[in-house]
Amino acid sequence: MPHSPSGPTSAPRGRVRLARGASPWLLPTVATAALGLARARRSRGAAAVAVPATALAAGMLWFFRDPEREIAQGRLISPADGVVQSVMPWKDGRTRVAIFMSPLNVHVNRAPLAGTVTSVEHIPGGYVPAFNKESENNERVVWHFDTELGDIEMVQIAGAVARRIVPYVPEGTKVEQGERIGLIRFGSRVDLYLPGDIDVAVEVGQKTTAGVTRIDRD
Repeated sequence: MPHSPSGPTSAPRGRVRLARGASPWLLPTVATAALGLARARRSRGAAAVAVPATALAAGMLWFFRDPEREIAQGRLISPADGVVQSVMPWKDGRTRVAIFMSPLNVHVNRAPLAGTVTSVEHIPGGYVPAFNKESENNERVVWHFDTELGDIEMVQIAGAVARRIVPYVPEGTKVEQGERIGLIRFGSRVDLYLPGDIDVAVEVGQKTTAGVTRIDRD
């Protein structure tokens, strides 16, 4: 399958780009900082605005970074940067791996394995902190992938700060393992539901890197 602009190897390794979907937050902040800096020499008020606006713009550029990754080999790889919050058997026999994303993590999520996106469902909800058990009822986007392992479900969950989830690909899209599929602005949580016969390789407290950390073991 040809690589799309959001594919796993669309730019040289080491290059860092900005995440798609960052513009509504980033552009006003950068514009305010630029205007404040341009007027700072003539106005104390503009100078007072320029300093925090520039700091905020720099923070936004960091928050919305989207580095290229050398995609790992394996059946299942992490869809998110973050820390494994829980690994637990689910009531239907699957295993849920929950990855908590802090505001300091990269917020772009990647396909855990190759397959076809069979559904992308947005579900309205609350915005409690993602580490809270009640966050399962938060605003979220539920993905289903038809893969060589069968149906794989992934859920992007908004949190107290993250108020918008931006899917990159629609239903019916064939995706490669490690391909960028969506953004959660300012972090939150990603849950991955695995078949019960998968031997999970990660443990609670372990740091993960999207597209790099192996989720299962042979």
